Amino acid sequence: MTGELVSVNLGVVTEAAWAGDSSGRSGIDKRPAAGRVSLGPEGAAGDFIGERSAHGGVDKAVYAYGREDAAWWERELERELPPGAFGENLTTRGVELTGAVIGERWAVGSALLEVSTVRTPCATFAGYWGVPDLIKRFTRRGTPGAYLRVVGAGEVGAGDAIEVVHRPEHGVTIGDVFRALTGEPALLPRLLDAPELPGYVRARVQRRLAPPSTTSPAGAGAD
Repeated sequence: MTGELVSVNLGVVTEAAWAGDSSGRSGIDKRPAAGRVSLGPEGAAGDFIGERSAHGGVDKAVYAYGREDAAWWERELERELPPGAFGENLTTRGVELTGAVIGERWAVGSALLEVSTVRTPCATFAGYWGVPDLIKRFTRRGTPGAYLRVVGAGEVGAGDAIEVVHRPEHGVTIGDVFRALTGEPALLPRLLDAPELPGYVRARVQRRLAPPSTTSPAGAGAD
């Protein structure tokens, strides 16, 4: 499968009441970069990330969102959503994102990327768009885009081909993970079939699947 990289987007510092980190700054406002951009294990060179507890790092080095999914939101909201409007580093076309398999690898430019996990909507996203019920609507729509690891550093730029060069056989997709974590708990056991999921996601799933404790509080049941 081959798609196209429409643009590479880098975050600028935005100060706002809705910004996620304690300093009131966010990097959700991402704008297309001119020329090629270096990608490394911690993300895109020149990309500002405000709330690092939720974004960035090895398992969330870059975030991709598809123009096909953006077009649905443009119709839904009756407004233009240019590349970067979803806070994505990579705006794609022609490559499946919701159906991407956890652990599948993409060759883009001279970089090698690996699909790792989902993006879940937050208050910062809703504030940036000025849509108070966006979290509910984004969850219901179920096209979350994909976070990717950079397993092979390199440079990428608008117009590069996106080639899916490896796809794990377990078949657990971005869509499966998103639905399991946001409203379909029956899917949770399936996620453990994907060893490429970040450790913190697997731990979250295991906690939710653990049977409730049967230990009685001290003194419970005493006459």
